[in-house]
Amino acid sequence: MVKTIMKAKYIMIAALAAVSVTQTSCEKVSPQGVLMAGTAVEDRVKMSYEYFQQNNFEDKLDYDLLDMEDGYSFLVGGDSHVTTDPGRMDEMFKIALDNDDMLMIHLGDIADTKVEYYNVLQNAIGRAHAHYIEKYYEYHEDDDLYYRKGKKDAIGRSLEDIKYPFFPVVGNHDLTHNGWALWSNIFGSSFYSFDIYVGDIDGVPQFDHFIFLDTASGTLGKKQVDLIEEGVLDGKDYYRYTFVFSHTNIFLPSSLQFASTFPREEAYFLLKQFDKWNASIVFCGHVHKWDEQIFNGVYFITLDSMSERNSPNPGDYLVRVKLDKDGIVDIEKVHMDYVAPKK
Repeated sequence: MVKTIMKAKYIMIAALAAVSVTQTSCEKVSPQGVLMAGTAVEDRVKMSYEYFQQNNFEDKLDYDLLDMEDGYSFLVGGDSHVTTDPGRMDEMFKIALDNDDMLMIHLGDIADTKVEYYNVLQNAIGRAHAHYIEKYYEYHEDDDLYYRKGKKDAIGRSLEDIKYPFFPVVGNHDLTHNGWALWSNIFGSSFYSFDIYVGDIDGVPQFDHFIFLDTASGTLGKKQVDLIEEGVLDGKDYYRYTFVFSHTNIFLPSSLQFASTFPREEAYFLLKQFDKWNASIVFCGHVHKWDEQIFNGVYFITLDSMSERNSPNPGDYLVRVKLDKDGIVDIEKVHMDYVAPKK
């Protein structure tokens, strides 16, 4: 278990004060099928931004799920590489449902890019959505609407209005064999943000901020940098916490060297942007290796792959972030038990 109270001003990082970032080559490593393939980052971000402008991602959040005065939690996993066996993905959804996590986040490489694999993935999401509705809602035949269980003043919703709170970023393996068309058809956007309302303090609304970046090609690209500099992802003026999600990791595991896939200038840009956003935690995947470190007051977590092929044995492949009513953050690793049947 990992327990940490986030926020730079509350964390003592004297042990890291003398550590400097070692620069690596600014050349991008981008072989076909490893870092970039199919639709280029400029086109993906342009399409994603248009979708982001037209859709409210906060509509997926169900504030009736929990009493927000008691806090909330979210579950993070990544690199599931779904093919024909959705066992680990099914397990992630079940773990979140059993724990009443308010939302789930995936850090990319969600499925290997074949149509049949995305059918398996979409069926898994559909099953999870059905279990979600079954647990939290009851159907009233008289008006053909669904109402939150245990809520006397619940407002009826149509089936189409009950969204599933699953939020992914895109990964490099999601793009091979022109996989962007498959990925975007399900999830819409690889570049977006939303807020979670956490209550009022002295009559002032408080929010947590969630930012999702498209780093699947090992570069942000010009369009994404421009949009970030324009403040598209900034949102409101004040946030209690800001969480950032990226597929490609910023640092090499167990090192404060930059990951070689980001151009050096972009790595510097991201670090400055995390400071501007007052980011609390940055979550990454991609390298299939657990890592945690603090740099410049920001907590960086890189998750193991939750894929049963990459991680065949049971293990702690997920992370849960719990925020209590006082804003204290508790981070814990979450165990997965699923083992693929032997052939």
